[in-house]
Amino acid sequence: MTIRVLLADDQALIRTGLRGIIESAPDLEVVAEAASGREAVRLARSARADVVLMDIRMPEVDGLQATQLITADEDLAGVRVLILTTFELDEYVLGALRAGASGFLGKGATPTELIEAIRTVANGDALLSGKATRALIARFLTSGDPAPPDTTVLDVLTDREREVLALVALGLSNDDIATRLHLASSTAKTHVNRAMTKLGVRDRAQLVVVAYQSGLVRPGDATP
Repeated sequence: MTIRVLLADDQALIRTGLRGIIESAPDLEVVAEAASGREAVRLARSARADVVLMDIRMPEVDGLQATQLITADEDLAGVRVLILTTFELDEYVLGALRAGASGFLGKGATPTELIEAIRTVANGDALLSGKATRALIARFLTSGDPAPPDTTVLDVLTDREREVLALVALGLSNDDIATRLHLASSTAKTHVNRAMTKLGVRDRAQLVVVAYQSGLVRPGDATP
């Protein structure tokens, strides 16, 4: 199955480079390009892309606002947003994840990493497994004067689902979780999916945010 990609970046040269990389993969296709967040939202609705590769800094409507509009549209429930970012500068990464983005990728990524990131997000997984990414999320969650953790949001989960949620937030894949908890991989996946359903989130990226916001996982926690 071909993965349909929408490019959203206000720089034509960058879009051209991204198109060349993406279309070098036999299973990826660029179906549209947007030079602004507003155009990205419009094209997401008309081009029926599977993945939107979204820059944050764009005119008219920025990538964060565009992400919110796309993920809030029930007609676009199957569309995944992958944020392009420079880790040290973009202070909107956590906001993008809260808005429904499925993850983010640094602009210094290699072509192979870009292609694999798109495949990962299109498959419904979150691009959040790297140690640096988890550290970044933790840093933004604890910046300023954050609200106290709301542990009640986890009341809908079983003890096993909480255990699985914590491991997801620490970057473990379904296979890793299955090995750690001595489960079948399909069972681990079922627990992850049930947690998403009960918590009302779109994907693993949102699970990570909930895990930190609820205090289930704290900055500095290491994989047990």
